[in-house]
Amino acid sequence: MTTFTDAHRATLRALADTFIPALPPEGPHSGFWARRGSEAVDVERVFEAIREQPASAQQEFVKLLDLLQSPLAGLTWLGPLKPFGKLDAAQREQLLQSWARSPLPPLRQGFAALRKLLIFLAYGSSSAETGNEAWAALGYPGPLPDEVVDTARPIRTLTPTTLTTYDCDVLVIGSGAGGGVVAGELAAAGHDVLVLEKGPYCHGCDFTQREVDMLGKLYDAKGALSTVDGGVTLLAGSCLGGGTTVNWAGSFRTPDYVLEEWAREHEAPHFLAPSFKASLDAVTRALSINTDYTRHNGQNQALLDGSTRLGQDVKLIPRNEKGLTDSDHHFLGLGYTTLGDRYGIKQGTLNTYLKLAFEHGARILADTRVERIVVQQGRATGAEAVHTTAGGQPVSITVRARRVVVAGGAIQTPALLLRSGLRHAHLGQHLHLHPTVAVSGVYPHPIQGWHGPSMSVVNDSFTRLHGTNFGAKLETPPVHAGLMAMTLPWLSGEQHKRILLDAEHLGSFIVLTRDRDGGRVRVDKQGRPLIEYVLSDFDRGSLLAGVRGAAEVHVAAGARKVYLPHGTLPVLHAADGVIQNPEVLAGLPRLNWKPNRFNLYSAHQMSTCRMGGTAATHPVAPSGETYEVKNLFVADGSAFPACSGVNPMLTIMALAHHIAQEMKATGPAVGQREAAGAARAL
Repeated sequence: MTTFTDAHRATLRALADTFIPALPPEGPHSGFWARRGSEAVDVERVFEAIREQPASAQQEFVKLLDLLQSPLAGLTWLGPLKPFGKLDAAQREQLLQSWARSPLPPLRQGFAALRKLLIFLAYGSSSAETGNEAWAALGYPGPLPDEVVDTARPIRTLTPTTLTTYDCDVLVIGSGAGGGVVAGELAAAGHDVLVLEKGPYCHGCDFTQREVDMLGKLYDAKGALSTVDGGVTLLAGSCLGGGTTVNWAGSFRTPDYVLEEWAREHEAPHFLAPSFKASLDAVTRALSINTDYTRHNGQNQALLDGSTRLGQDVKLIPRNEKGLTDSDHHFLGLGYTTLGDRYGIKQGTLNTYLKLAFEHGARILADTRVERIVVQQGRATGAEAVHTTAGGQPVSITVRARRVVVAGGAIQTPALLLRSGLRHAHLGQHLHLHPTVAVSGVYPHPIQGWHGPSMSVVNDSFTRLHGTNFGAKLETPPVHAGLMAMTLPWLSGEQHKRILLDAEHLGSFIVLTRDRDGGRVRVDKQGRPLIEYVLSDFDRGSLLAGVRGAAEVHVAAGARKVYLPHGTLPVLHAADGVIQNPEVLAGLPRLNWKPNRFNLYSAHQMSTCRMGGTAATHPVAPSGETYEVKNLFVADGSAFPACSGVNPMLTIMALAHHIAQEMKATGPAVGQREAAGAARAL
């Protein structure tokens, strides 16, 4: 484990005070101006996030702090040859500004990593007793009053405390949109199912609505997952229920043109078969998908109003919520469900397929990392894993299984298969991310994007650009203080504080790009995933077309300023629905869009174990079984032949449902399963 020193702690506190400096009081929020970053940032949280990274990234972070502690730091910006902590406040800010625009990628990466971590922690951290002192100035309410009765957990997970061996018909690794569905379907059909989940099991009051706590608990790498170069921040669920526990509830059907593309270009005709439509219909019913909500939040209303005024294609988004009323209680609570749903409204796998699996005898083991799949004579026969007890003790787990289903997501699934010895040439390749940027508008009226459904409206006017199947969708993101502060560009401590004072009036649209060109996932010597992805020129063109569209919708909806998503913070000014400085918008393609010159995000990872009819170019067959190893299946977004172009939850669930039906048809007969179960009982 990487060791950090007191000198490292002191440097991080000095950095926090530079990103969030104490400034002379202004107006009614004197405490906000006077507050410094070191008062708000627990540097131990920084170290926790860094220790979740691959060993190489941990080493680079230590080198970065060591450089800042050295007089040689002055050479990086042609300033005084002094350690960072010995510079005055203005000089520290100048050093960071220099790194932000440096032509040297490592300096830009260092700046971006420090900025994201420290600013997110400063504005996203809170305690139950005192909250966060900055929130009042932002107008952010923080967690809602506790009106939830703590109910019994509907699922009882296994709790081994010593080395344990399990036998099962089907081992399912991962419990999200893919694994949860497979587990529910097969258990209900009489199969003996064991589910292993890397993350924790949370229910009801476990979801505290506290941003830093929940990202640290529910997301992979404590919410700090990123590409090797730091250019893309990835959000991936890592808890029981996976992405369905923390996603934004949007439940899109796969577009017909995407299904046709997958079937034609990847020799996967089942995507056009009635059986796949039946699977889409089945999961739609199970998740209670509907458009019956009665209220939009400020951001979605702006997207609806602006798009309508421009005559653009705008639709309501189907959402997987049940028992929703038009009460303020439900409306306010929906804004926090990306941090886990306290109220049981969102119908992810926690409330549907995993419950079904448990009720039909499936065993579920959370807090368990699978080290490798056991392969014997070309067949998967189980897995080796490590469970972490409630007290933090590691426990070795061995599983013997007749079939193994991997559904850990498009980052962890290929990493596990590579750790297990699979060597297909395309395994880990073709990574698609739906690369996403935020375009924010300042409105004359309150927006309060932290309340209401995170996404309820979508603009599809830019999804198929220039006669292709590629383009971008305009949607809205969840808004909370830490993520908002982290996403907004930082030019100086004063500028960043000033922009945050508009938080209550700030509405954001995201440009979600269907990327044509992909990246890859490989593993380091310790078997940890290394994610490589750089936005291609083609995909940047799609993204910038979406940025222009988002800016124009903001202005049509009444925004008076629009912040464009580049580190130099280009700003559009508008009056009466007209852009006053259109040259700024026209100049976007001429800006430098290299990694870490702008904020790029991904909440959807896909296609790293793509399925198709050609074994030489696709690791997974249309049945879901890998070509390389028998009885080993992949049932998550990594099996997509290419990028889905829409929020992928429903497509993943339908694909997993479809794979499960074939597994039922080709598995052992019920009588054989019962005999095997009786033998195990003896």
